[in-house]
Amino acid sequence: MRRIFSYIGPYKKYGILAAVCIVAETFFELIVPFIMADMVDVGVANGDKTYIFQRGALMVFCALAALAIGIASARFSAICGQGLGAELRKAEYQKLQEFSFGNMDHFRVSSLITRLTGDVTTIQNSVSTGMRPACRAPFMMVLALGLSFFINRSLAVVFFVALPILAVLLFQIIRHVRPLYGKMQGAMDLVNRIVQENLTAVRVVKSYVRGDYEIEKFEEVNDNLETISERAFRLAVLNMPAMQLVMYSTILAILWFGGKQIRIGSMKVGELTGFLSYVLQVLNSLMMISNVFMMLTRSLASGRRVLEVIDEEPEIKDHGSKEKKVTEGSVTFDHVWFKYRKEAKEYVLSDVSFEIPAGKTVGIVGQTGAAKTTLVQLIPRLYEATKGIVKVDGVPVEEYSLAHLRDAVAMVLQKNTLFSGSLRENLLWGNPEASDEELLRACRIARVDEFLDRLENGLDTEMGQGGSNISGGQKQRICIARAILKKPKILILDDSTSAVDTATEVEIQKRLREELPHMTRIIIAQRISSVKQANLILVLDDGKLEAAGTHEELMKSCEIYREIAESQRKGAL
Repeated sequence: MRRIFSYIGPYKKYGILAAVCIVAETFFELIVPFIMADMVDVGVANGDKTYIFQRGALMVFCALAALAIGIASARFSAICGQGLGAELRKAEYQKLQEFSFGNMDHFRVSSLITRLTGDVTTIQNSVSTGMRPACRAPFMMVLALGLSFFINRSLAVVFFVALPILAVLLFQIIRHVRPLYGKMQGAMDLVNRIVQENLTAVRVVKSYVRGDYEIEKFEEVNDNLETISERAFRLAVLNMPAMQLVMYSTILAILWFGGKQIRIGSMKVGELTGFLSYVLQVLNSLMMISNVFMMLTRSLASGRRVLEVIDEEPEIKDHGSKEKKVTEGSVTFDHVWFKYRKEAKEYVLSDVSFEIPAGKTVGIVGQTGAAKTTLVQLIPRLYEATKGIVKVDGVPVEEYSLAHLRDAVAMVLQKNTLFSGSLRENLLWGNPEASDEELLRACRIARVDEFLDRLENGLDTEMGQGGSNISGGQKQRICIARAILKKPKILILDDSTSAVDTATEVEIQKRLREELPHMTRIIIAQRISSVKQANLILVLDDGKLEAAGTHEELMKSCEIYREIAESQRKGAL
């Protein structure tokens, strides 16, 4: 909890103000029974109306003061709790931006969303609603106990029997419920994962008529969450019956022994009335403390999950020099090996070496699973090479700052992603300062201009969620235009024209060569026609570089390349 509260930052003062107000409110409330006992024993006993009205007015003043201060404490507690939640979300989200692909693979996306929303909400609500009982209960219990001993020492001994019994019961409940809260949040992760997968692949689900199967999957994880939650809350609710058992047993004992003392004249009726008020406040404070412990137990489970993300060490660290700049765009792989996890037995890439001169077009082909995408992701350090050196302009990529390196390398991935907003806003991701002239030039090179006029509002057309209102080929061309706007030294097209017809693809590559002649272009493709005109073609097979050369050279010397070309030629007939 100390780690969690270290993020409270500028909201700490509101927490202090809330605590002060809560203590002051409790003080005014605790004075009321003392005044009432005095009013009964003096004013009522003697029939002194003036004394009764004086004490009554004082009680009203204390009640109103407690009300006003209570409102202020609630406001400060809310600000403190919501502020802590905001700071935790900010810290967690900032850490996510530092994650490499390897770090993202360590956590499921659904789990990260739960940790960023549900777990943080649990913590902030515990602070907002738990600060009042956490500050109020100990102060109320100590002061009420003191006043109880002041009124009647012998009767107050009952507390020394009640408190240990309640403490044992509370300890047993928390001991059993604590691990269930962690399991409950893990079950919530599974529910979010199934929902996320279903909504992301809703078109596939509907096209394969697998709605019933998806419902069964959801019901399974939902039932699991329900079962764990029921077990947790079934134990947690035992807190109230245990509290009430101790509370009513204590009241009965006090009434029994107090009644005897009144009969023998060692205690007055007003004293017993005031004593019972303080007994109720002591027991009420114990109930609040037990509820705080239950909230704290759940918050600790959520806090550990949040800190797991914040404490995750980024696999790729930015120790590069800000002075070093990519100026040409040449790429060199020097005996590069790679595997996703250190403990993995097999390498995904094995001893890969090649050189790409600046301004050249290079194609990469190979069967599915040949690690083509993994290879190019090492250039902008989306992954880190396990062994060997990846160089850009003859400088190891680790020596560049990450921001500059990734700005110098534009990558259009296999899975095209458009964000909510207009076409213009999506293109401006490539260059926020781009003018309309630059936007239209990028659209012309990527052949977006071919369908731009048909869009309802041109550049200001809303793309919908993930570009749902345009075709796959149009989405690919928009992503290519967005990459061009970065004005990168190296452009990587990772099978990013697979949904585009051959004639359009040829035209895009032609415009790239003519209008951006100094840009190094790396094209990953399944179709041989996509890389046929490249200056150099790399053939990957099972993570190894099998051959490198031009189309004509590979048709003569590389069996794998020849088989791919022949199979595509026969498939076209």
